[in-house]
Amino acid sequence: MKLLYQLNAAFTALLVIIMSVTAFFIYSLLLDILIQDQQDELQTNGNLILNFLYEDPSGRGKLNRLIESNDYKILIMDPDENSPLATNLPESTARSWASEFETKDEQKGLRKMNGDNYVVSKLGYRFQGQEYLLILATPLEELQAIQSVFAVRMMIVFVIGIGITILFSYLLTKRLVTPLSRLKREVKKIENRQFSDIKRINASGEIGEVEQSVMDMAKELDQYIRSQKHFFQNASHELKTPLMTIQGYAEGVKDGVFEGDAADRSLDLIVKESDRLKKIVNEIILLAKLDSEDGIYNPDYMDAGQLLEETKERMYFLATENGVSLKVTVEDNQQLYVDEEKMLQALINIVGNGIRHAKSVVSLRAYAETSQFVLEIEDDGEGVPEDLLPQLFHRFVKGKEGETGLGLAISRAIVERSQGTIHVSNREQGGAVFRLQFPLGSHKQADL
Repeated sequence: MKLLYQLNAAFTALLVIIMSVTAFFIYSLLLDILIQDQQDELQTNGNLILNFLYEDPSGRGKLNRLIESNDYKILIMDPDENSPLATNLPESTARSWASEFETKDEQKGLRKMNGDNYVVSKLGYRFQGQEYLLILATPLEELQAIQSVFAVRMMIVFVIGIGITILFSYLLTKRLVTPLSRLKREVKKIENRQFSDIKRINASGEIGEVEQSVMDMAKELDQYIRSQKHFFQNASHELKTPLMTIQGYAEGVKDGVFEGDAADRSLDLIVKESDRLKKIVNEIILLAKLDSEDGIYNPDYMDAGQLLEETKERMYFLATENGVSLKVTVEDNQQLYVDEEKMLQALINIVGNGIRHAKSVVSLRAYAETSQFVLEIEDDGEGVPEDLLPQLFHRFVKGKEGETGLGLAISRAIVERSQGTIHVSNREQGGAVFRLQFPLGSHKQADL
């Protein structure tokens, strides 16, 4: 069943239950209200009759006409004799009723007399030293008939109200569900990888938030698929080149094309290309593990200053060979929650990239900002080409003098596993700036 019909069915069932319970209580309460109202009316009429008796004691004929013309059952009796004095009831019924009322206490309520239920008001009064009873009654079935008429009208109103409410609910639910149905079609396009055909549904509220999440997911998935295609294309190219070189020189040595010193140089080149191929494979395996395995990354607390100093020590000889000096500045020392060896590898890749492009100096800096801790590596070289900036951390993307094109991709993977982010930009005065940011919750203040 569609969501639209499920929501309407659930709402209708809930509405019917609520309306049924409400109708039951109103129906039950209505009879009590009618009985109470009838008793009050009997009491009022009884007082009028008593006032007439007190004002005109001798007007017995007028009293009889008043009683006979009244719609209520009226009985005036002597409780001591249990005999009716005036009534509009048949004589046998009047005597039967008179025997029912033996006390002189004022009493009103429901009574069952001669097999029928009556609403009764009983008033005692004194005349010429004698006690008398005035009894007024009306059949309960008359009130029940009124109750039934009201119940029928109430049911008609309830049915009409339920119908209007269900119609309104259907229209409102359809308005809410329609964006979901449209969003479902767009998700189906994502499933079929039809990213170019995806359209916005312009929903609002929570559905709009879901739509935005779906659109972001589609964008990320599209980029991921494109990057994977690019990765496999580049990987096949990067692996194919050293393999072809190894195969060509190996066949040349085997067939005697290269002899003597040429054969030795060929074997040296085969070894060099084998090492390069091994490095590429190892870096691909590391990237795959960083993306999928939890056990490969073992974080612990370590000083940011110590991390930068160790990076400087490991890169010292490479910097010296290239005539570049390394400068470390720790403005705020913090303890980062990272895997030491992996983070050192990430920093070494970034610093090595800076050394290859720097003119004279590579600076490593650590400082805290309002909500994050920053490690910054900058060089004074030519900077990163603008067209290369958006994809510099993608796999097999190499700039000038790049090696495998995997070093910065590995650095990004390591930083992201440390709950951080990495960005690159160019300085106005020349050179590139790599900025590693870690949220404050991922580190703690170190002892200085």
